[in-house]
Amino acid sequence: MEDQYIPQGWLKRFVQQATNIHHFRVEVFIGLIDLLRQELDGRFDEVNTNLLTYMTCLSPKNNLSSFNEDKLLKLAILYPSEFSSTNLMTLDCQLDIFINDVKKDVEVQNIHDVTSLSMKLVDTNRHVACPLVFLLIKLMMILLVATANVERVFSGMTYVKNKLRNRMGDQLLNDCLVTFIERDVFLQVPDDDITDRFQEMTNRRIQL
Repeated sequence: MEDQYIPQGWLKRFVQQATNIHHFRVEVFIGLIDLLRQELDGRFDEVNTNLLTYMTCLSPKNNLSSFNEDKLLKLAILYPSEFSSTNLMTLDCQLDIFINDVKKDVEVQNIHDVTSLSMKLVDTNRHVACPLVFLLIKLMMILLVATANVERVFSGMTYVKNKLRNRMGDQLLNDCLVTFIERDVFLQVPDDDITDRFQEMTNRRIQL
């Protein structure tokens, strides 16, 4: 690895002289890391990055070592419909009670994921004592499913609203997306029921 790097092809004269270890470490490895960082920066904006960072603060790994009350309060602020100003003050108190209570529980120390933590809170009735903390955990688990559903919608939109139907209205687009995304459910509906429903919507010249 300490030998001089010899490139292949006609680019030899354009390559700066360097050792093999310098080439693979700086030009290949670090260059790849930069490309991945640029890709992540383009896909996740500052709000999404903060959201993912705040979610890790309730990870039960290592006896809730990553717990951060300030970041969890900032996470709750991102859900204004769920947490009012009064609820945020109550959540601040419940987080103190929650962390002091959970860290003393030996069984919680063996939990490594948020799902198991939420199940443990229900088994021990802690979800009743700290309802806002439990609500925050539920929102964290729902976020992953909601994000996946949004990705499915955008993927389905490329099939539904194509070049031949680019002037489709919002209501028709919404109806078509629902039937396309949930096609497994709609395939279970009998054709006769669909025909009867369509016939009853308005008078038709021809009986279907």
